[in-house]
Amino acid sequence: MSTQPVSFTRDGVWRGFLMAQPLAPGVLLYGMVFGVLASERGLSALQALLMSVFVYSGSAQLAALQVWSTSSAAALVPLLATVLMMNARYVLYGAAIQPWLSQVRARESAASLYLLGDASWALAMRQYHEGYRDAGFILGSGMAGFLPWVLGTFAGHLLADTVPDPKAWGLDFMLVAFAAAIGISLWRGRSDLAPVAAAAAAGWLFHRFVPGAWYIVAAGLAAGLVGALRHGR
Repeated sequence: MSTQPVSFTRDGVWRGFLMAQPLAPGVLLYGMVFGVLASERGLSALQALLMSVFVYSGSAQLAALQVWSTSSAAALVPLLATVLMMNARYVLYGAAIQPWLSQVRARESAASLYLLGDASWALAMRQYHEGYRDAGFILGSGMAGFLPWVLGTFAGHLLADTVPDPKAWGLDFMLVAFAAAIGISLWRGRSDLAPVAAAAAAGWLFHRFVPGAWYIVAAGLAAGLVGALRHGR
């Protein structure tokens, strides 16, 4: 492990931005899918853009669209709960890079955390463990994901009229596919069966007997609780 002091420079920002570029096309496409689905759910272009700018979480935004309702204020609570649930992983991300960002100025740290994404976090952690200590890398790699995400959202919303039925293209399955891909990549074996079963059971019960989209929140809570109980043994 390197003992090199932590810095925050333009070179670090540029390095992070360049190293994250291979991920940009995928983020752009992902953002376009969100833009199309947001339009289909009744969000204006401005609303979709503001959501991408201030929430900036593909999984949370797509999950929120499943809960979104322009006619019921009662949907606000499950919507907020869904976003918080899907973004809870960022608490762990922030803790993991705390040794790095705690040594830079507050505004540099805040900007880096605001633009932090799954891919930029993974890239930054790899660089850190390899001994690289310029924290500007976190900001630069985050910018490389943020810009195509916002641009993709806008482009997707503009092109939504050319995709009159998102279901015909399978775009409504994007969140399920994304969640399944994450689940498969994180699968560790039989020990993960209990949380998966708990999530499936809770999701089905809430979908069957509780009005609204609470099944998303219930499934996440059930899986998290079972996982925590198993980990604590």
